[in-house]
Amino acid sequence: MQAVWFESFGSAADTLVLGEQPKPEPGPGEVLVKLVTTGVNPSDVKKRAGSFLNLLDAGLVVPHSDGAGVIEAVGAGVAASRVGERVFVYQAQFGRRFGTAAEYVALDSVRAPRLPDNASFEVGACIGIPIMTAHRCVFADGPVKGQTVVVTGGAGRVGYYAIQWARWGGATVIATASSAADEETCRAVGADHVVNHRQDNWGEAILACTGGDKVERVVEVQFGANLPEVLKCLGVGGVIATYSSTVVKEPTLPFMQMMFMDLTLRMVIVYAMPEAAKMQAIADTCALLEQGKLQHRIAYNLPFEQTGRAHELIEQGGFGGCVVVSID
Repeated sequence: MQAVWFESFGSAADTLVLGEQPKPEPGPGEVLVKLVTTGVNPSDVKKRAGSFLNLLDAGLVVPHSDGAGVIEAVGAGVAASRVGERVFVYQAQFGRRFGTAAEYVALDSVRAPRLPDNASFEVGACIGIPIMTAHRCVFADGPVKGQTVVVTGGAGRVGYYAIQWARWGGATVIATASSAADEETCRAVGADHVVNHRQDNWGEAILACTGGDKVERVVEVQFGANLPEVLKCLGVGGVIATYSSTVVKEPTLPFMQMMFMDLTLRMVIVYAMPEAAKMQAIADTCALLEQGKLQHRIAYNLPFEQTGRAHELIEQGGFGGCVVVSID
């Protein structure tokens, strides 16, 4: 089969190889998926760059956790009726070497749920990390109905879906954005208010939107950099659910202030979500996909031979939406 892999750490141009690898066979409890798309996320490019130095100890790595395609074969213990099923794939390259940057992937059948018929394979490649991370950030600490939820970076890959989840859950949503175009994007998917996080004292601008009432939850894309402003608008007993802190990688916490606010600080990464949370995120996602109630942003859809370019785009940033590579 055709696959992309790396055998050393470094830049995409220096390390990613497109060539032939053996086609996998499904083991017990596994399915063999003929992939149509593969999703590229920040964790994928960080692994290739060397964020886990022992990743290559057992040999080459086919990257990417997310993707979508059709089940071609099943292993022992998996219903034969699953053959021909459209699926999305998540966690393909977590704790294992072989991800979705290939024509085929064999993995635990649980990691290949059915993809609703009205959802494209491009959308399927966005479910694993972007949509499930957003779901966890919004709902990990209980229902949000009647609450006010702030989503920073609302036009980003995860923030875009977090706005939709919070709105679906019955919350008032305040997003932050840095341009008029991003503000419009946030409003189009359900943000009730949008403030510019490039302005000074944007935490106070959020309070202006609420009439001075503190908010209950914040879904945070730049935890370390944004924490001072978040603490201006978050109420006692509030929750900060964060999935990234790239600007300030090792934040220093104002412990006493946060303790006396009785805050919950939740770090979110989809791989470590409890299985029950993953199943709930998948169930809710599929239900909304079937109803056509989730909007999506595919920023780039590149051909397989441009997988390296997809990695470079993620590293460069500066855009919202998912990056998908078409294999088939």
